[in-house]
Amino acid sequence: MKPTSLRGRLRWMIIALLVLFLLPLAFFSFRRTSAEMSQLSDARLAEAAHTIATLIHQAGIDTFTGHEGMLVPVRKKTEVLQAGDVATNESVVGFQVFDRHGKLLLGTANLMTLPATPDDRSAYHDLKKQHHVWRTYSYVDPASQYVIRVADRYDSREEIVHALWLDHGLPFLFGLPVLALLVGWAVGRGLRPLATLTSALSEREPGSRERIHLADAPLELRPVLAALNEQLERQEDALERERRFSADVAHELRTPLASIQLNLESAMATIDPDEIQDSLDGAQHSVATLSRRIEQLLSLAKIEAGAASSQPAAVDLAQLADHVVTELTPVIQGRGVTLDVAEQLSPVLVRGHEPALAALLRNLLENSLRYVPAGGQIHLAIAQSALEATLEVIDNGPGIPQERRRAVFARFHREAGSRGEGYGLGLSIVARAAGMHRASIELLDAPRGQGLRVRVSIPRLCP
Repeated sequence: MKPTSLRGRLRWMIIALLVLFLLPLAFFSFRRTSAEMSQLSDARLAEAAHTIATLIHQAGIDTFTGHEGMLVPVRKKTEVLQAGDVATNESVVGFQVFDRHGKLLLGTANLMTLPATPDDRSAYHDLKKQHHVWRTYSYVDPASQYVIRVADRYDSREEIVHALWLDHGLPFLFGLPVLALLVGWAVGRGLRPLATLTSALSEREPGSRERIHLADAPLELRPVLAALNEQLERQEDALERERRFSADVAHELRTPLASIQLNLESAMATIDPDEIQDSLDGAQHSVATLSRRIEQLLSLAKIEAGAASSQPAAVDLAQLADHVVTELTPVIQGRGVTLDVAEQLSPVLVRGHEPALAALLRNLLENSLRYVPAGGQIHLAIAQSALEATLEVIDNGPGIPQERRRAVFARFHREAGSRGEGYGLGLSIVARAAGMHRASIELLDAPRGQGLRVRVSIPRLCP
């Protein structure tokens, strides 16, 4: 299907509406003008009849006839007056004066063969003479009882009608193309902001986060601009997440994949069963490392994508903590660590994304498990105040020196005291999830002087 132009559609729709509006208006205006012209012509006949009656009454019929019937000659339309070289219409108008017995006393030659008036009352009549129809008005003078008949031909009136057709039609016919050009110019000028928007989009640099702004944007275009800027921002966020995820994958999976390859090559290059077993064990350990890294990378990507695509909802931190602790119970038991959870009877509600908050708490606990030695202790507490909910994870591990606490939230940062299975993403996930909820993170000393105390403060969901 051939694409249509918005400018062309608007132009032709406006022209069509104008034509549909102006044509009936012109038609009714013409009909009304024609009716008024006909009434005016009839009034002109009546006025002429009364004028002739007044002249006869004042001067007497003998003044005009010389005691005998008199015919007034008329000139044809093609004859030219000597005075002004202007063609006359005398042949299409005329008058007759009859006495009370119907004898013609005075009249014009062009009405000699006109049939007699059907009655002697003052009235209008249409009479046919040869190929022409005459409009007549008969007036009975009450003083002299003379019958005065004045007439004009309908074709003279039709000439006026034709002139009206030309006066009404020609401007419309010649003005319509000009109107189309003006409408096209006006529509093009009105749609100029769309062309400006198209140019702004074409010149926009890939990856740019600068919002598109149009000076003096029309009111109808402002919601489009707002929605477009929001969509472009979301798109750039999504592209940034993908670029970051790709960089993370390339950075973190290179080492375990190389280790797997080296261990498999070593196993294939020897026939010693012990060396083969050692190489396979190393490859298995590298596979487990790779699996764990992929899991954390996907978790981080899921948090970022989920926050961008879903709306925040009410989350009960107490219930969420119970689920996370239940999930990590086998790992905690395997480490030989004691996890102490402060019981929270009432719900602690915040507004946010449940998967992100679960990842936040899970990574805090896993980070403590990674550093706390066997037999160590971890304490989890959830509290709330009027404005915020507080989540604390306290352990008796080696802790983090004050000068390095800001650096631990960077991606792939690992403290020297870790056991080797960390990948530098745990606290990065915590920081990302906290940022999504406008939460603050504090790294403090443990109350007993040894270990680390992590406090996350999240704005509460107001009832």
